[in-house]
Amino acid sequence: MTASDSGGVAIGLLGDVMLGRMVAEALQRQPPATVWAPELRDLAGSLDLVVCNLECCVSRRGRPTTLIDGKPFFFRGPPAAVDALKAVNVGTAGLANNHALDFGEEALCDTLELLHAADIASAGAGFGLDAARRPAVVEAAEVRVGLVAITDHPAEYAATAEGWGVAYAGMRDDPPAWLIEQIEAARARCDVVIAFPHWGPNMATRPAGRQQRIAASLVAAGADIAGHSAHLFHGVGWHGAPVLFDLGDVLDDYMVDPELRNDLGVFAIWRPHHDPQLELVGLRLEYCHTRLADGRDADWIAARLGRACRELGTYVVRTAEQRFTIEPK
Repeated sequence: MTASDSGGVAIGLLGDVMLGRMVAEALQRQPPATVWAPELRDLAGSLDLVVCNLECCVSRRGRPTTLIDGKPFFFRGPPAAVDALKAVNVGTAGLANNHALDFGEEALCDTLELLHAADIASAGAGFGLDAARRPAVVEAAEVRVGLVAITDHPAEYAATAEGWGVAYAGMRDDPPAWLIEQIEAARARCDVVIAFPHWGPNMATRPAGRQQRIAASLVAAGADIAGHSAHLFHGVGWHGAPVLFDLGDVLDDYMVDPELRNDLGVFAIWRPHHDPQLELVGLRLEYCHTRLADGRDADWIAARLGRACRELGTYVVRTAEQRFTIEPK
C-alpha cells in the first residue's frame, strides 16, 4: 500500500508532555484524565492516532542521575501517568529527550514496560543502540505509521552498544548516516514516517539555520518532521509537506515567561493525504492542566503563528477561535 492509495488518516502531534513533579502529584490525587480539559480529550479521541514526546520517565524506582553535573531538573511520573496519556489517545510516544534517564536505567526500563503494557508504542530509547534507534511502527486507519525519535542532547544519555539510553544524534549541519538509513528503511515498510527530533535550545523562538538544513535532508530521506524541545511553538515550514520545527509544550508545571508565553502551545492535526494537510489547534497550559485556548490567548497564538509562518514561507488561515490551517505560499 502506498501513500497515494492508503486512504485518509488523522494523526495528532503533541510536543512535550511532562508528567513529573507537581503534575505527578496531581495524577495521584485526582483521576489522571482530568489533567486534560474534556474538550481536549474529545478532540484527541476523534483522531486515529496521537503521538507525543514524553518528557519524563514513568516509574516509582530510581534516583536522580549523576550522569550530568549540575543538572537542575529531574522529571519522573508515577505509573498513573500512562493513564493520562491514554486519556488523550496517545498510541505512540517518543522517548528521545533530555529527561528519559533522569532517574537512571531502572526507571527507563519501567517506562518502556509500562507503555508496552498500556499498548503505547515507543521509539527513541532502549537497551543498546539498535533498540534505542529502532522506529516504532503502528497502524492507524489502515495506514502504517513509522516514528523515528531522536535527540541532539544530552550526549551523556546516549545509548551504547550494551547500555540503556536514548537515540542520540549530535547534529551540527547534517544528520548522521544511521539516521538517514533508519528513515529510509522505515519508509520502505511504512506509508508515512515521522521524524520526531528533540532538538535545539530552550526558549528559542524560531528554528536555527542548521535545523532548517537538517530538515531538508530528513525530508529527502522520506520523513515528515515534527520537532520539539524549545518549550515554544515555532512557525511551520514547507518541503513538499509541512515541517513542524517545534510543537512547544503541552502539559507541565513550569514558570511562565510573560513575553514568550510558554503557557501557549499547539496541537497539530496532520492529514497527510488530504488538502489542507495540517491544522493547528491552540492550547492553553494552566498549572498541571491543559485546555483549548480561547479569547486573548487564542488571539495571541494567531498573531504569533502568522508572523512565525511568514518567516518560513507559509501562511495561516484562521478557521475558528483557536483553529488554524497552514498552507504553502
